[in-house]
Amino acid sequence: MEGLFFENTMDGRNRSDIRIGGYVGIVLKQHQRTGEITEGIIKQILTKSTFHPHGIKVKLEDNKVGRVKEIID
Repeated sequence: MEGLFFENTMDGRNRSDIRIGGYVGIVLKQHQRTGEITEGIIKQILTKSTFHPHGIKVKLEDNKVGRVKEIID
């Protein structure tokens, strides 16, 4: 069952780790292939589930939307 457990790390996959006003690094849809990180402050949390394997989807204050890859602040 390797790879089927969820680590409890603050890498952006657990909704409980994400806070409005938090500073994060996200990957925009158009940058998924390259993995380019865009940093910003969370305005809205879009993913409703408690966990997402590719990262919780958020909207930043500048209205960019992407999945959280790292929690900076």
